Amino acid sequence: MSEHIIKAEFSEVMQKSYIDYAMSVICARALPDARDGLKPVQRRVLYSMDELGLRYDRPHRKSARIVGDTMGKYHPHGDSSIYESLVVMSQDFKKGVPLVDGHGNFGSIEGDGAAAMRYTEARLQKITQEAYLADLDKNVVDFVSNFDETEKEPEVLPVKVPNLLVNGADGIAVGMTTSIPPHNLGEVVDAVKAYMRKESITNEELMEYIEGPDFPTGGLVINKKDLLNIYSSGTGKLKLRGKVTFEPAKKRGEKDKLVISEIPYTMIGNNISKFLSDTVALIENKVTTDILDISNESSKDGIRIVLELRKGADVERLKNLLYKKTKLEDTFGVNMLAIVDGRPETLDLKGIIENHTQFYYEVTRRKYKTLLSKLYEQREIKEGLIKACDMIDLIIEIIRGSKSQKEVKACLTKGDVGNINFKSSDSMIEATKLSFTDKQASAILDLKLYRLIGLEILMLKEEYEEILAKIEEYEDILNNEKSLKNVIRKELDKIKKEFGRERRTVVEDGKEAVYVAAPVKEETVYFVMDRFGYSKTMDKATYQRNKENILKEYKFIVPCMNTDKICIFTNLGVMHQIKVLDIPAGKFRDKGVPIDNLCNYDSTKEYIIQVLDAESMIHSSLLFATAKSMLKVMDGELLNAAKRTVQATKLSEDELIEVIPIDWMEGSEDKVVLQTKEGVFLKFLLSEIPKKKKSALGVRGMKLSKDDSLTNIYVMAAQNISSIVYKEKELEFHRLKLSKRDSKGTKVRR
Repeated sequence: MSEHIIKAEFSEVMQKSYIDYAMSVICARALPDARDGLKPVQRRVLYSMDELGLRYDRPHRKSARIVGDTMGKYHPHGDSSIYESLVVMSQDFKKGVPLVDGHGNFGSIEGDGAAAMRYTEARLQKITQEAYLADLDKNVVDFVSNFDETEKEPEVLPVKVPNLLVNGADGIAVGMTTSIPPHNLGEVVDAVKAYMRKESITNEELMEYIEGPDFPTGGLVINKKDLLNIYSSGTGKLKLRGKVTFEPAKKRGEKDKLVISEIPYTMIGNNISKFLSDTVALIENKVTTDILDISNESSKDGIRIVLELRKGADVERLKNLLYKKTKLEDTFGVNMLAIVDGRPETLDLKGIIENHTQFYYEVTRRKYKTLLSKLYEQREIKEGLIKACDMIDLIIEIIRGSKSQKEVKACLTKGDVGNINFKSSDSMIEATKLSFTDKQASAILDLKLYRLIGLEILMLKEEYEEILAKIEEYEDILNNEKSLKNVIRKELDKIKKEFGRERRTVVEDGKEAVYVAAPVKEETVYFVMDRFGYSKTMDKATYQRNKENILKEYKFIVPCMNTDKICIFTNLGVMHQIKVLDIPAGKFRDKGVPIDNLCNYDSTKEYIIQVLDAESMIHSSLLFATAKSMLKVMDGELLNAAKRTVQATKLSEDELIEVIPIDWMEGSEDKVVLQTKEGVFLKFLLSEIPKKKKSALGVRGMKLSKDDSLTNIYVMAAQNISSIVYKEKELEFHRLKLSKRDSKGTKVRR
């Protein structure tokens, strides 16, 4: 076979391949379909469970079996994603209406993961069976081939309620995300019925039925005024709060309590423990003294987080503090994106209901067309049997006079009497007039003799009348839109009555949480950090008592005001800022907290070379020195920025080794001493180093040999330093020759 090379532009091939990949992720994995509100993996899990016969009234089956069947037949991806989807569909704290009935450890609202799939079991919920999977055998949806074309799977499930609203959705695709909050089943059903009555209904009118999102965790939505805009545009932000109640002490010795009984939907999982730790931090940092103790008394009966209060505590102020400083108030980003006709589309409230309801109409029509075709077949057979009962003697004579079923069928359907022996010519003449259909002839041949009893014949005629009545009813449903809608309304009313529940989330226009921090009494504190990066502040008295040990144990010691900021310089030329009030205060023996937890400093990529307090830094000049001997002086006020992290100086394939605060002035007699890795020293006047901006690299301080680099810089008067210990001997700087900047320096030998 000859090789055929296709020439193509590389960028075009990459672009097409990436677009194909992106559309596959968007349409076949990450986003739900607007018709059934399910992602492909969810749809396949539910269908696989239905195929396995895991009905709500049958025993549970191992989750591993469900995952295996789903992966082997329909979803050729990782088993973890399939099991995770199964788990989420069973969690009543994530889904408005759980679709799977899980048995075993399926995780908890506090973020505990589910047990492995080999331990847990599952089956379908009743609502899933009746409102999501019913009528699949009635040709209500199209079936498509699976990934290897060995099985058929439904393109969508015949869901009877807008699942996109009832259970919400979340997913991250390529370049787009979807985030739809769950809603109350009963309210959604009422909104669908309102749309069916008036298809020109507006989003504002629909909101008379759907008050707003209804999260399974309850809580409050406090920006009701924004909901119309969110539901009209399909995007926006919901402001959520937990439910907090005040429980006064009932008897002597008890404390007043603040009890959190419902949490924002965004707090489920690890954010509950984060809320607890954030609240503890408020206590430890003395932001509030009103909280004496905090405990998590949550159980399977619900959330209960208890804060014991100091007597006379300002409850409203404390609530506002929790709203402002913790996850007790949070936002939920809404982006109602779904697949419509094979394309991603942002839908408004009406758009979601409209897409689903039109789909529901089509499902119902297809259902009754299928039922009607079966009834037509039954009517045909019943008519043939009733007619046969009226001439049963002739039919028996035909059967007895024939040699095979083929001859009997030919006679019954075409009146062919050539090969049949009759007892009389009259019977033969009557037989030639027969014109039963093939299905009627087969039913007659299968007719049992007991059906010729009078009561059985009467019952046959009653069944025929029932079939005629059903045919008339189904034809009316298919031909009369009003009748079709009545059928759907009855189904929706039944679902609402059996599976509806009271609203859990309160929707209101809440007051903005206003918290004004109490004025802080200014005092001098000491910031200390050891060589491992653990830091804290301590008051002046503690420092003075333990000064000798502190000087031995801590690498950086910075006196500062408690209202000031600490500035941390790293070898990458970056400056990180931390408010002193955000640094935990501690006693001498307290370990402190890692500096990584207080700012954006990353100990895996950089290391700290200097720590200064912001107040003194901005009122002085800073001398910067790099490993390649680039020097510059910069005004400290240039680093007075609001950002937590700023680039303090420009570097070019270099690293910062020192930042020294100095009082720089032209003509200064202060001297600078540079020291290199190879033991080369150079002394020159500080005034030879010019002032530069942040974006400047600086000037060269010393000419370095090929493999040498600058390790230290000393400013003699500014640092009050006149000598150092070098190779275990004292090196006095006055013995070094005063040279010019950018010269080679002198190598000191010992």
